[in-house]
Amino acid sequence: MIEVKNMSFQYPGQKDWVFDGFNLQMEENRIYGLLGKNGTGKSTLLYLISGLLRPASGSVLCDGKETFRRNVEVLRDIYLVPEEFEFPSISLEKYIKLYSPFYPRFSREALQSSLNDFELTPDIHLGALSMGQKKKVLMAFALATNTRLLLMDEPTNGLDIPSKSQFRKAVANNMGEDRMIMISTHQVHDVESLLDHIIMLSQRELLLNASVQDITDRYVFEYRPVDDGSPVVYAEPTLQGNAVIAKRMDGDKETQVNIELLFNAVTKGLVK
Repeated sequence: MIEVKNMSFQYPGQKDWVFDGFNLQMEENRIYGLLGKNGTGKSTLLYLISGLLRPASGSVLCDGKETFRRNVEVLRDIYLVPEEFEFPSISLEKYIKLYSPFYPRFSREALQSSLNDFELTPDIHLGALSMGQKKKVLMAFALATNTRLLLMDEPTNGLDIPSKSQFRKAVANNMGEDRMIMISTHQVHDVESLLDHIIMLSQRELLLNASVQDITDRYVFEYRPVDDGSPVVYAEPTLQGNAVIAKRMDGDKETQVNIELLFNAVTKGLVK
């Protein structure tokens, strides 16, 4: 569905390239986690995929069409939830009437369901909401568009603990077989139960591009003594004992991925 081919990008007036010959392929029916340190180009990649930025060379394709050309048939199937945004001071109903026609598969039922997940009512006025409430409304609208590609930049920033749980429920309830969701985040614990594919960026390059299933097939994540004779790949001391990534051996049970631990191991070059 999405193919980034030999793509390079540089912001005007900047010396360094954000991407230089970058390649990536992504498929539908996946929820991708996009991870990386500050300044590694996560938000830039989302904007390039959505067509809001144009690569200096190479291409970013959605179903074979270059996204920067912003053709109607491409735009109606892409929705980007930015980290920072402003709502007009209007009712939610008026907002829906203004913007839902751009998305042919927009569903009032899906919107109501997501609003219910976020404990919001449809009779709200956008100008009277807190920033956290506005973010929940935008995410509910984004999910209701039913676009095949949904991009989210730091969606859980500004949400309290109950709202983060509501976010996970809303996303899970609106994930379809023909949809692809990409979530860029630093708050890995907020989304790790949702993800089925992990992409980690360094400066200009991919550090990791693997499905969660592939990772759990290769490694176990648990607390154990480091010197128990097992093939430990990476370990960190914690209050619960040593948090360990070890190679999965015959007979080992599958464990849940600790994405924060995985990220630290990947950035040190111990897991690829």
